Formats: sequence, structure tokens, C-alpha cells
Amino acid sequence: MRSLAGTAAALLTVAGLAGCGADDSSTDAGSGQVSGTVTVFAAASLTETFTDLGHRFEQAHPGVRVVTSFGGSSALAQQIMAGAPADVFASAAPANMQQVVDSGDISAEPATFVSNRLEIAVPKGNPGTITGLADFGKSGPRLAVCAEQVPCGAAAQKVFSASGTTPQPDTREKDVKAVLTKVELGEVDAGLVYRTDVQAAGDKVEGIDFPESAQAVNTYPIAPLAHAPNAAAAASFVEFVHSGPAKQVFADAGFDTP
Repeated sequence: MRSLAGTAAALLTVAGLAGCGADDSSTDAGSGQVSGTVTVFAAASLTETFTDLGHRFEQAHPGVRVVTSFGGSSALAQQIMAGAPADVFASAAPANMQQVVDSGDISAEPATFVSNRLEIAVPKGNPGTITGLADFGKSGPRLAVCAEQVPCGAAAQKVFSASGTTPQPDTREKDVKAVLTKVELGEVDAGLVYRTDVQAAGDKVEGIDFPESAQAVNTYPIAPLAHAPNAAAAASFVEFVHSGPAKQVFADAGFDTP
């Protein structure tokens, strides 16, 4: 399974896949088995879980190859609406999915498969002595949050409003993984990421829960795309994401499942 980094690389690669022969998106109608390549655009916070699920899907469907492109949900939605030949879209928020629905690029009703909430990530040892969300309103600590147009940034704005905090971030990043990287490298004293990202980082960072996170729970919808090059595999992959084994993968990663 391949992970495509960057918008340009994602578009070039999936464009190449779209030009492959008919065998690359074929379905054995008699057996109900899918084959070929299924291209999945997914929110950055799904990197670990969808990489795992992609491998599992390939094992369950020999002959299928899952190609994933991870990034900010807003950027992925724009790529889809611009004609990127993807099969499935999994967004970290309903708002970005709704953009794709409104553009006519969804072939089935989006369905929520997990939810997530924010957590403060700090470098190991917490050198900035961060204690809670109020520290994001101080000028002293070096702070990172997501850009407001991506789901983690929109969630951050909600928790800041709920707590009466006026944030003073030093950087606003394109997606949640970019914020996490800043924390891991010690470039900032704290970053607002999802609790699943803190868990995925292991001992590279420490997590600090804060009560206001309950005010901004993100729900993640998924749907097959209307112009999917491999519609059969797209439908099958979406169904797999809602399955019991997939729910266990999400739960193990710290997501809440419906």
C-alpha cells in the first residue's frame, strides 16, 4: 500500500491510475469480488488507521491495491471537486464532506464512522510547563494549531471560544500531522492535535486533556465518489470501514465509534 505525500504528487499519481486499462478497475460480477486499484482520499488524522485498513482490505481481496492520499480535509475536498480521479473520500468533518456533496461528486449518502476530539500535545518532558488550554492565550510559549479552514483548526476555534481564550499561536499548519511534527521536533512548546495523534506518536510526545475538548467533537463521514474509476471497489471499501474489524482498529487507535 502506498501513501502519497503532497497535493501535486497525489494528483499526478491518481491521474496516472485513471489512465490505466479496464482491468485496473474491473469487477468479477459472478463472484462478487473486487479487483484493481481503489484510491482513497482521507484526512491526515486517519493516516495510521487507514494505512492499516488498506493492508487488511488488500489481504481480504487479493488482486486489489489500495492507494491512499492523506491531507487536510479542505484541500482533499478541493482536489476532488477539481476532478482528481479518486474513489473514496473520508473527511475529518461534515463541512468538508458537504462541499463535495453539494458539488455532485458523491454517489451515496455519507455516513459517520468515527469521532475524535482535541488534546494538547507537548514535547517529552513538557519543557514549556504547559498545563492547559489557557496557555494558548499566553505570549510566552511557542504554540502551534491547525489552519482554521481544516477540521482540527475549526475545532480549535470552538474550544477557544468555549473557554474564552484568545489564542496566540506562532504557527498555523496545513493539517494536524504538521502540528504534531512541530511538537515532536521540539519546535513548539505545545500544539493542539487530536487525541488519536497523541496516541499514535507514542513516547515522542505527552498529552494533556482539557475539559473544553468536549465542546468540539469532530465526526468523520465517508462516502464513495460519483466519478470513481473503480466504483465497485469504492463501495466495498466503504462497507469495510464500517465493519466490526475496522471498528476495532479505530477503537485501538483512540477513536470513538458509533
